[in-house]
Amino acid sequence: MPELQRLRPDHAPALFAFEQENRAFFAASIPDRGDAYFADFDARHTALLTEQAAGLCHFHVLVDTDGEILGRFNLVDVADGTADLGFRMAESATRRGLATATVLHLCTLAATEYGLTTLRAAAALDNTASRTVLTRAGFVPTGEEVRLGGRPGLCHVRSTALQA
Repeated sequence: MPELQRLRPDHAPALFAFEQENRAFFAASIPDRGDAYFADFDARHTALLTEQAAGLCHFHVLVDTDGEILGRFNLVDVADGTADLGFRMAESATRRGLATATVLHLCTLAATEYGLTTLRAAAALDNTASRTVLTRAGFVPTGEEVRLGGRPGLCHVRSTALQA
């Protein structure tokens, strides 16, 4: 059974592999990270861990029993009881309900471990999979339109007090 783990230094090799192996799959639905992301991966990973230690963000990976990373689930821009949710799943882990289950679990963690009361998320209008996960996890569209990598999207919000 996959396990949601808080991001640690030793996740770096598996996380790098996850990002490389799924780059084309991700780019089909969310903005590409660009070549610089991969060239500077180790420094970026260290910077993320520093942000997490300062309480500015909460980074997580969904790890299978073999240590392979199946997904990333992040709470960023933590302030005043709110945070922005972002997530991405490996192509091989899609269509199994893992993203929805993990977002629901992260909503519980947000409330119980991080003291958050509200989560925000955005998804491109053409990213049906992410929009479906958000809806199934109790997020509702706010009506606020955004641009995500040049594509139109919608903002969503969820109280962490909601139970799915």
